[in-house]
Amino acid sequence: MKNCWEHCSCVGFITSSNGIGCIIWNGNGEFRVDESGSAVQQYVLVSSKGKQKNWIWIVIVVAIVVPMLISGFICYIIVRRRKLQAEKRREEEYIRELTASDSFNDTNMKEKDGREVQDLKIFSFGFVLAATNNFSSENKLGEGGFGPVYKGQFPDGREVAIKRLSRTSGQGLAEFKNELILIAKVQHRNLVRVLGCCIHGDEKMLIYEYMPNKSLDIFLFDPETKKLLDWQKRFEIIEGIAQGLLYLHKYSRMRVIHRDLKASNVLLDENMNPKIADFGLARIFKQNETEAVTRRVVGTYGYMAPEFAMEGAFSIKSDVFSFGVLMLEILSGRRNASLQQFNRPLNLIGYAWELWKEGCGLELKDPALEDLYDTEQFLRVIHVGLLCVQEGATDRPTMSDVISMLGNGSMSLPIAKQPAFFTGRDEAESYSSSNKTEQCSINDCSITVIEAR
Repeated sequence: MKNCWEHCSCVGFITSSNGIGCIIWNGNGEFRVDESGSAVQQYVLVSSKGKQKNWIWIVIVVAIVVPMLISGFICYIIVRRRKLQAEKRREEEYIRELTASDSFNDTNMKEKDGREVQDLKIFSFGFVLAATNNFSSENKLGEGGFGPVYKGQFPDGREVAIKRLSRTSGQGLAEFKNELILIAKVQHRNLVRVLGCCIHGDEKMLIYEYMPNKSLDIFLFDPETKKLLDWQKRFEIIEGIAQGLLYLHKYSRMRVIHRDLKASNVLLDENMNPKIADFGLARIFKQNETEAVTRRVVGTYGYMAPEFAMEGAFSIKSDVFSFGVLMLEILSGRRNASLQQFNRPLNLIGYAWELWKEGCGLELKDPALEDLYDTEQFLRVIHVGLLCVQEGATDRPTMSDVISMLGNGSMSLPIAKQPAFFTGRDEAESYSSSNKTEQCSINDCSITVIEAR
C-alpha cells in the first residue's frame, strides 16, 4: 500500500497468496483474478478531494446565507422601530388635537399610571391587556355595533368596563374624540364616568367605570328580571335619567344634546341608580345656540324625534322626545316597536295615546308591576311621557319642566296633543283589509346613520 501511495499513477493494487506478491494497478485494463483458486485481495484507493469539495460548498453557502439573514433581521428591527415611532407620533398628534380643542382648558398634563390630560387619562395598551387578561372571552361583557366591551381590573382592585371600538364601527375618530372631550368636562351622578382611553395604532378604546347591573334594557324587557323593577324603582330610574338630561341641557359647562338616548344606553350601578352612557353621537352646543341642522342623521329608529329623522334638525327637544319614548317603555315593559300588529297602533306611542284618549291609561301598566304602584303617580307619568313625544318640538316641555311635573303632584299639566309617528286603529285596520291576500312580514330594524333630504 505504501508503494502505491508513493506512485502518482497508482489507483489500486492486488495481493495474492500464490507468491506473486503485490501488483500495482494504474487504472488501465482490469485486475486479473487468479484462476488457480488462490486467494486474491483487491484494493482501490479513494481520494478525499470529493469530500473537500462538499465542505467548500457548505462554507460558501453559509458565508452567503448568514449575512443575508443578519441583514434581514436588522431591516426588520429598523422597520419595526420606525412603525412604532410612527404610531407613537400619531398618538401624540391625536392627544395634541384633543388638548387643542375649545372644550379643554390650559391645565397641565400630569403623569399617573399613564399620561393624564386634565380629567382624561391615557392608558398604555399593555396596561389594558393586563387588566382584561389579554381580552379573554371570560371577561367579555357584550358586543354592539361599535365593538365588544370587556370587564377589566386595575392593579388597585378597581373594576372597569373597556369598550374596544371596532375598525368597522360607525363610531370613528370624530365620535371617539367627541366622547373624550365631553367626559373630560361633564360629570354628574347620573352620567357614566369615563376614566380614560387607550390609543394603540389604529385601535381606540374607552375605559368606563364598571356598572355591575349592566343596562336598563336587560332588566326592562326580560320577563324574569323585570320583576325586580317595582314601581318605586322605575319611578326613581325615570327621575334619575331626567336629572342627567337636565344637567346636560342646562347646568353642565357646555350644552350637550345626547342624540342617542335609549334603554340600552342607560346603565345601572350596584344600587340600580341610572347613568346615561355612550356620548359618541352627542353634540356640543355653544351657550347661545339652541338648535342645529345636520346632513348626517344619527340615532336609533323608534327614539328619534320626527324633525331630526326627517329634516336633520335637532335641539334639546330631540332628547326630550327620546326621553318620552323611554318613559313609556319603562311604564309598559315593552319596546316602542313591539306592538307592530294590524289590529292596533303600530307602535307603543300610538298605543299609549289611544288608551289615554279612551281613559284607559292604566292598561299600559307592565303586568309585572301587579298592583304595587301609585295609580295617580302612574297616570301622571303617562301624561308627561305623552307631552314629551308630541310631534311639534315647541309643544314638548324642557327637562326642567319635566322634573317639575314629575315631582309636583299638584301641578296642573297641559293637554297632550297627538304624538308623532302615530297611526290610529282605523288607519291600521284599513291597511290590513286592503292587504288580506298578501303575506306580510314585519321586521324590527335600527337606523344608525341616514342622510336627510
